[in-house]
Amino acid sequence: MSRWIALAGILILGVAAIFWSERQKVDVEANPAPVLYLVADTEQELTRLPVSFTRMSDADEIRIGIALARSYESGQNENNRAEILAVEAYLNQVGEKLATHAHRKLPYKFHYIPNRYFINAFALPGGHVFVGNGLLALMDSEDELASVLGHEIEHIDHYHCAERAQQEEALRRIPLGELVALPIEIFEAGYSKDQELEADREGTRLAVRDGYSANGAIRMFEAFQRLYLEYKAKARSPQEELSQVAQQTLEGYFRSHPLPSERIAQIQKLIASEGWPARPERDLAVAYIFLADKAEEAMARKQYGQAEQIAAQSIKVHPEQPAAYEILARAQFAQGKFSDAANSYHALLRLEWARPELLESFALALAGSNRKNAAGEFRNWKDLQTYKSQELEVIQAGLDLLAGDSAPAHKLHSDLNASSESRAPLWEGELGWWFYLAGDYPEALDLLNAAAQQRPGETELWVRLGWVQIELHHISDAIQYNSVYTTKQLSEKTMMQAVGFWQATERDQALTDFASAAVSQPEWENPDWVKAMYSPLAVKSIQEMQNEREARQKARTAHVGSN
Repeated sequence: MSRWIALAGILILGVAAIFWSERQKVDVEANPAPVLYLVADTEQELTRLPVSFTRMSDADEIRIGIALARSYESGQNENNRAEILAVEAYLNQVGEKLATHAHRKLPYKFHYIPNRYFINAFALPGGHVFVGNGLLALMDSEDELASVLGHEIEHIDHYHCAERAQQEEALRRIPLGELVALPIEIFEAGYSKDQELEADREGTRLAVRDGYSANGAIRMFEAFQRLYLEYKAKARSPQEELSQVAQQTLEGYFRSHPLPSERIAQIQKLIASEGWPARPERDLAVAYIFLADKAEEAMARKQYGQAEQIAAQSIKVHPEQPAAYEILARAQFAQGKFSDAANSYHALLRLEWARPELLESFALALAGSNRKNAAGEFRNWKDLQTYKSQELEVIQAGLDLLAGDSAPAHKLHSDLNASSESRAPLWEGELGWWFYLAGDYPEALDLLNAAAQQRPGETELWVRLGWVQIELHHISDAIQYNSVYTTKQLSEKTMMQAVGFWQATERDQALTDFASAAVSQPEWENPDWVKAMYSPLAVKSIQEMQNEREARQKARTAHVGSN
């Protein structure tokens, strides 16, 4: 008899579900997803039947959620703790206000996953919500964030998370006390179509009730729609290709959630039926963090103009950002904007400890802007009064060389020869490079050769020695030594070899190396950048190779056209 009652109950539920779905019909593109959802939803409802009558207590749910959250957080990379704390404070500020409108009064807590490839958010039983860096990077308003947090709160508020845990308890025959060992992936994976759409509706209601614009939800789904189209099309070019990790994340997300177009259509109907007013959206307070990440990604793609623009935008939102200033300075330097780069490095050095590499970049930017004035400007930098080091002495002596005063550099050379300091060979190499930039090639050869012999594993020393040897017409030595001692495939090494082959009139090999270096580092095709960083001979050779390559390309094009 009990079996017949259960069967009758399932049939009644099925009829009711059909009636309800007809009333809630939403127009979307034709695709096989509804069939998959029908199978998933049927299985979901069958497993939910016993759960709805034996729901775990709030106390058990909270305890399990705390343990799961602790377990998950312990495996996260927390290198940038300041960023994590700033974002989590903001998530909790927005999320806690939304949660006051939820039906269940649970100890909600909001967590940040600092993984730029995690384009998702998920909830755990008992009130824990996690949001990935990759998802936050898609947003530009707090209203979008409110829609996402509201969605996840509703998964908790409507027992979706608790029921998922209990389903796993039943299917895996796990005792209630051992549910803390459940894999987090079962909560990341999404829920049935009805549950996801329910969380969309009720989450948007939470956000609107707290004063946010419902348009935030629509714009969030529009961002997902763009990602969905990009995901389906894969990539238009290698530069725009999503990382494999991001593709896998999106594959799981789009498999387990309703299509963005369907979610947008539902919210649009809800706005119309509820008569929600149009409201201005609020800025995303932590957007500067994700703008800095995007600027760094643009730098990695060698899109220096874009990197400069995005980094400047991030700094405008939040000025006290060493990371954004460093990206800005590097992008400006790569474009040959040396005066701007010097200003950016100066601003960076006010915010951060004066690392040797920052001091050198600052000095090179000053020299690129004005060689004669660079030494004085560097010397007058106020922070130098509190920062003393051998690296600083080398840089100051080098800038003095460029200004025409060689006495400090020669004295320092003598001091380094007599020094027993373990890093003395590296400082000799640095000083040797300043002699190269000043055009004193014999002195540069002496210092760089001694440094390279003492530190044969330092690739950069051998590459710099190669540039000096080319100036002194030791072309074979320059190419041979670098083939033996430099294991890294640096673009500078490749271009140095290209200049060497060009001087040796081995034109084809020179052009092959030139093209390889320019692809790896586009700065080589910027005459202003090359002039600031290398000798007149190098500048002339690189310009001649660039002209020859263009001439050959035109000749090939003309030949193909004539045929």
